[in-house]
Amino acid sequence: MAKIQAVRGVNDILPAQARIMQALEKVVKEVFDQYDYQQIVLPIIEKTELFQRSIGEVTDVVEKEMYTFIDRNSESLTLRPEGTAGCVRAGIEHGMLHNQVQRLWYMGPMFRHERPQKGRYRQFYQIGVECFGLHGPDIDAEILAMLARLWKKLGLSSQVKLQINSLGTLASRAAYREKLVAYFSQHSEELDEDSQRRLQTNPLRILDSKNPAMRELVEKAPKLTEHLDLESQVHFNQLKGYLDSIGVEYEVNPYLVRGLDYYSHTVFEWVTDALGAQGTVCAGGRYNGLVEKLGAMSTPAIGFAMGVERLLLLIETNNLLTINANGPDVYLILAGEQAERFGFKLAEQLRDNLPQLRFMMNAGPTSIKNQFKRADKSGARLAIVIGEDELVSNVATLKFLREDKPQQVVSLSDLNAALLALF
Repeated sequence: MAKIQAVRGVNDILPAQARIMQALEKVVKEVFDQYDYQQIVLPIIEKTELFQRSIGEVTDVVEKEMYTFIDRNSESLTLRPEGTAGCVRAGIEHGMLHNQVQRLWYMGPMFRHERPQKGRYRQFYQIGVECFGLHGPDIDAEILAMLARLWKKLGLSSQVKLQINSLGTLASRAAYREKLVAYFSQHSEELDEDSQRRLQTNPLRILDSKNPAMRELVEKAPKLTEHLDLESQVHFNQLKGYLDSIGVEYEVNPYLVRGLDYYSHTVFEWVTDALGAQGTVCAGGRYNGLVEKLGAMSTPAIGFAMGVERLLLLIETNNLLTINANGPDVYLILAGEQAERFGFKLAEQLRDNLPQLRFMMNAGPTSIKNQFKRADKSGARLAIVIGEDELVSNVATLKFLREDKPQQVVSLSDLNAALLALF
């Protein structure tokens, strides 16, 4: 019978990498807690209409990449391709947005039918932040400062660079769009197939073209930053002033755009050159028009999403966030039936008293020799040996498995203190 393998583009996260992911999540929570961002847990499945209305029916995500199906109630449902739409839907549904400020974050799997490649999968994990109810550039700057703090805590500050741009207001962008269409129409024969299609539907996305042959044409195009209205100029200049005041370095990238009309003012990306073509680690911006687009009162909003797999690649590439991913701290070796019963109780007591340590108790009858082999293979730093002699004397023998130190014999009453001193 043929073996069943995972769906293409859907990868298993094995224990060693799962530990690193848990360590990453712990750091993320610590940083977000410093800014009082609250975690929200969102459904993986949403009504298809949510993404059609938020992302847009004529986008590649909706047309080509979503996992959509009809359920038993003949309703069209979709595995979420991103988190922002679901977060906005939850905020509206539970009355969290109108005339309120919400700072929210989430983490979980997303689903897109893309071509699988290193660091990009069809089931992938994202960490996202959404902030609602604040208009000013100060909250834009706070979010960027929070990310800068996260990179510092992860040891990634030297690996990522911040790029920012302003999309202006809807009105100023509409005026700029006319200039952009006029410019690219004069050079229509130089446009690739994607850009010719975008010229009619979404001309700003031409600026984001990854085609090297288009680079010179794009660089000579009118710059959005040169066509901002006064409101947008003030907002962008104040944002830069906030970042300058706290020493967050940035580059203004006039070609950084978003294709959807509900985006306005600030957009940003943290990019790296350490992951080849997949250079964006985190992307975000203001989407002041989305809440209204989904049926509620107009509410200012800004957010971002970062790909966990790409973060893990960066962390692994630079040997950062080092943790003991190989197993327990302590392995209990038990010789004889009485020692096995005693050791079971002792292991639970140790877990109660020393919750910061990981204990593995030998399970299943086997020789002392094989138990030491298991202990060594587990990756534990220390073995606690309990046999007949230890039971009679009310002691435990501590044997170092990773260090050249003589073994120690300690009384059971002193065992907690001895382990604390060693770890």
